[in-house]
Formats: sequence, structure tokens, C-alpha cells
Amino acid sequence: MLLFRWVIFFLLLAAGTCFAFHAATGRPHYKRWGLVILKWTLIAAFGFFGVLIFERVL
Repeated sequence: MLLFRWVIFFLLLAAGTCFAFHAATGRPHYKRWGLVILKWTLIAAFGFFGVLIFERVL
């Protein structure tokens, strides 16, 4: 579980870095990569924590 939290943290950091590069350079592919990383990170996080909540309910 600790590993998964670190992976999510570093993926969110990577998305933030992409958005910072987009703000600094104005190149649209950094924004696109940032959105893709953010989208899949959030999907994985919601799935993982959804499973944890489901286990507690049962």
C-alpha cells in the first residue's frame, strides 16, 4: 500500500511538472501529457481506494 501511495505521488508530481513546462514554454504537447498522466493517475487512485472501501464495507 505504501508503494502505491508513492507511485501516485510521483505520477501527480510528473503531471505537475508537465503543466509547469507548458506554462514556461507554451508548447501544447506538455499540457496534453500532463492531462493524460493526471487522468490515468486519478482513475487508478479511485479504483484502488474504492477497493479498500469495499473491503471495509464487507
